[in-house]
Amino acid sequence: MNNAQQPVEWSVKAQNLPEHARNPIHTDAGAQAAGFPRALVAGVTTYAYMTHPLIVAWGEDWLARGGGEIRFRRPVFDHDVLRCVPNVDGDAVLVQAITSEPEQPRAIFRAVRDGGAVAPLREGEVLPSKEFQLIDTFSCDYGSRAGDDLSFFADRGLVHPAVWPALANDIVYNYVARGSWVHMRSIIRHHATAPVGATAELRSVVVKRFESHGERAVLDVHVVVNDQVVASLEHEAIVALP
Repeated sequence: MNNAQQPVEWSVKAQNLPEHARNPIHTDAGAQAAGFPRALVAGVTTYAYMTHPLIVAWGEDWLARGGGEIRFRRPVFDHDVLRCVPNVDGDAVLVQAITSEPEQPRAIFRAVRDGGAVAPLREGEVLPSKEFQLIDTFSCDYGSRAGDDLSFFADRGLVHPAVWPALANDIVYNYVARGSWVHMRSIIRHHATAPVGATAELRSVVVKRFESHGERAVLDVHVVVNDQVVASLEHEAIVALP
């Protein structure tokens, strides 16, 4: 992998992971009850796919200090063929998630090589801290379980970057959401890599609640491993559908 290399397009058949069925929106029945034709693929899985071109081009450097903002504009549905299309946008790379649906892109990730320093958690509704062992569903194989053939993380024993918003989603699910909910946006900053098997502590605060196509919540989240913040997120979700 060459750090000067530009990310290139990559495609995959999108699919839900078994653990996402706890959110009814990721099942056919739950999605149809909410007015969608079939199961929505979890936003964090779409994000996992969109990191593939960045890891191939930038490798561990991006994993350790990069980041960006992911915005989910429209659903990716289970078994859609998803194209991850990167284009240079000033000092960033804009990765678009493209399917065969009429309106595109489905998601946009504005990725940067340097995500910046750790910002302190803002004031708000402090949620209980929670510990996770970085194994199984929170490990190196998030992408491979979702159909990504990249062996980078397993080869190095490093946690996949999609684990950080997945952990933030766990906080939303356990402490904030009421019924079906939808991940809408995250700003994700990497501050260090994390080894598989480590213990991560999540510290999180709900900094804002507002109404927009349902009740939304914005959280600040710090992922702490060995007393170091390895990732920080601003994480937004519709926590109660209208």
